[in-house]
Amino acid sequence: MDEKRTVKTSKMLSRILRHDPGRVGITLDPAGWVRVDTLLGALAARGNRLTRAELDHVVETNNKRRFAYSPDGLSIRASQGHTVAVDLGLAATEPPPVLFHGTASRSLPAILREGLRPMARQDVHLSADTGTATRVGARHGRPVVLLVDAAAMAAAGHEFRVSANGVWLTDVVPPEYLSQGR
Repeated sequence: MDEKRTVKTSKMLSRILRHDPGRVGITLDPAGWVRVDTLLGALAARGNRLTRAELDHVVETNNKRRFAYSPDGLSIRASQGHTVAVDLGLAATEPPPVLFHGTASRSLPAILREGLRPMARQDVHLSADTGTATRVGARHGRPVVLLVDAAAMAAAGHEFRVSANGVWLTDVVPPEYLSQGR
């Protein structure tokens, strides 16, 4: 599978498994899983043939590790980023003292005033390192990295979870826990 098709397939899977499973006529279970054979059959029925080996390639080579197989390998789901209601079943986890959030500079005034909200997603996404946060912020314009005082948030009762691909998730980040990186 060439790089161009791999990227195109990854984007398609993200759309289906995170946002619009009905687009191909599938339903995710409450935890976001769908059987691989169901997904491949639904894609084929709509003229988008994908083999299990090609799907494996997309899952294994995705640099953001966006997808995960169930332990038995029979089901697949997106690791995080859903706009459809799912419960990933992630346990509350003690966060590192500081986490990071990348955003575009044009969003900074509103974020510093209102905090971070999940918007259309189920959770606010945070990174464990500034490099990842910078790359995320750069997708939307000139990047700004915000520091999140995760230790203080956790002490105040905010819950954190970490997805299978290392993205930290929380419901909201109030503005008092944010500062601008340098």
